[in-house]
Amino acid sequence: MIRLMLYLTLRQYEYVATVARAGSLAAAAAQLNVSQPSLSVALSRVEARLGLKLFHRGKGMPVRLTPVGESYMKAVEGFLATARRLEDPQHLGRSGGQVVLGVFDDLAPFHLCPLLAALRHDLPDIEIRHRTGNFETLAREMLEGRIDLAVSYDLGLDGSFLRLPLLQVRPHAFLSANDPLASGEDVTLAALSSRPLILSEEGLSVRHMLGLFRRIGARPELRHRVASLELMRSLAANGAGVGISYGAPRTAMSYDGREVVARPLRDAFAREPVVLVETATAEETGLRCRVRGSIAGYFAAA
Repeated sequence: MIRLMLYLTLRQYEYVATVARAGSLAAAAAQLNVSQPSLSVALSRVEARLGLKLFHRGKGMPVRLTPVGESYMKAVEGFLATARRLEDPQHLGRSGGQVVLGVFDDLAPFHLCPLLAALRHDLPDIEIRHRTGNFETLAREMLEGRIDLAVSYDLGLDGSFLRLPLLQVRPHAFLSANDPLASGEDVTLAALSSRPLILSEEGLSVRHMLGLFRRIGARPELRHRVASLELMRSLAANGAGVGISYGAPRTAMSYDGREVVARPLRDAFAREPVVLVETATAEETGLRCRVRGSIAGYFAAA
């Protein structure tokens, strides 16, 4: 009789998958509730047992999968999904499957949690994982097969991708409470063209916003480029310029306790579509079709 020996434990597979998703040992250790040194030792033991280098690891550098690690991770994720279904008798006999959903950084705070809830309600037999990132990261990880579908703005995407329009959104200007423009219901690009601007440091986003002003023949001063929407709102609340973003939180206070006013842009051409993105070469499956339909339904009701 042939005896099967399993040298790696389920916990070790979970370590590998969590580090790959988190992109750093510190973040993965926090999620797993283990120390960073013990996690590092565990990864080294896994790599030694396999005889494979799964991760590029350098001091102070993000942890990235090697090419062989990318292939191995797909098998690990499938194995863990099967293990989770086996632990839940309600899922036995269902079609199952796993989908990795990408969401653009600026859209995630507004839509990720309710979208995941809608997907899990509509598709209880499918495991939904998520990743967030900027335009470049989402595009790269879709082409690498690490993300199946992504919700993003239609910026910087070439013919390698298919888009399904989900909704149209208007940009908002963020103003201090005592700004004269704060008293109106909306604002125009022309009214903002003489103001110093606060824009995202994301390259595609900056070019897009400045391109809107060029359409009316204006070249406003770009005073601040920021990494987060909350920093943009804080600067605007303190009178450091006018922020412009497609995301507008419902709260009227910045992190530092200042009142910040959001006013939509009236210019119709400034509207931007939110799209569901997938690679043009992606295999059409029933699983993908079901997830696509659920996402479209969520945004139709949003």
